[in-house]
Amino acid sequence: MNPRKCARWVGLSLISLSLVCIVANALLLVPDGKTWSSDQLSLQVLLMPGFIGGGLMVLCPGITVVLAAMGRGRPYSAHLAHPVQILRSFSFSALGMLGAIYCLFVSAAGLRMGPKCSKNAKWAYHLQESSGTYLSNRESWNLCEKPPNVVPWNMTLFSLLMVASCLEILLCSIHLVNPIILPFV
Repeated sequence: MNPRKCARWVGLSLISLSLVCIVANALLLVPDGKTWSSDQLSLQVLLMPGFIGGGLMVLCPGITVVLAAMGRGRPYSAHLAHPVQILRSFSFSALGMLGAIYCLFVSAAGLRMGPKCSKNAKWAYHLQESSGTYLSNRESWNLCEKPPNVVPWNMTLFSLLMVASCLEILLCSIHLVNPIILPFV
């Protein structure tokens, strides 16, 4: 594949995935379409893995890759000819990869612990003792009275964040290696 087309594809994919992460994180903040206070939301939601990690930290390399691939008539490899440009590309890719890894680990912890919910008017992590086995046990989902349907909501969105962050890690690693290999091609 042409290096410019590959870079443009990687950049646009990173931008799309970062927007998916931002929207998923925004939806985690409103479990049933209502806003809840911060003491009623789980720590993993408040750490904003999709907004900070998988979102903004991945959006930066996505935009720089697309801008470099658009080029102004020069071949894509000419953008990476100078060592400073190679270092900048490498740095942004590493930043994106770190953000995606942060998103992956925080989302995995959110899935393992379960949501913070109300049971008998007490807000806590009622599914934490199950160490993630609640994911396949639908009867345990009824432990959470408020917000309604918070367990499938969190499961779906944290799983989406995990898949998106895995793809972001893959794409950032491709772009991390690309400036190193490109001068030799």
